[in-house]
Amino acid sequence: MRVRARERFSSEITLTPAMVGAYARAAGDDNPVHHDPEFAAATRYRRVIASGTHTTALLLGLTASHFSKSGAMVGLEFWVRFRRPVYADETIRLEWLVVKVTPNEKLQGEIVELRGRIRGADGQTALGAKGRVLVTERL
Repeated sequence: MRVRARERFSSEITLTPAMVGAYARAAGDDNPVHHDPEFAAATRYRRVIASGTHTTALLLGLTASHFSKSGAMVGLEFWVRFRRPVYADETIRLEWLVVKVTPNEKLQGEIVELRGRIRGADGQTALGAKGRVLVTERL
């Protein structure tokens, strides 16, 4: 598999309150802002929001799905910055850009540096990310 700098990949997903609440509970996040509309209405967000682990998992999952189509991928490190909430009834766009590709003989693959983001329905960045993954022929 050959990864190229400036390669872009993305996907869109529409969240639902049920999906957001189920993920939060499964992740052990019992914060009512993720599943209780009445509670959420009284917060600064005014409605139910997705947990940070949920949105981060969706973005990281996109890297695995993309690179696994024609090889294998191992996550090495990721950094995220939350910029605004993602609402439980919002369509979001997950985006990655390949910034740099460095062959690594020892690991038998390429170290791929990424920059990513999640954009909300309003086009604003809700989450910014950087990451490094190993892309290889097989695990």
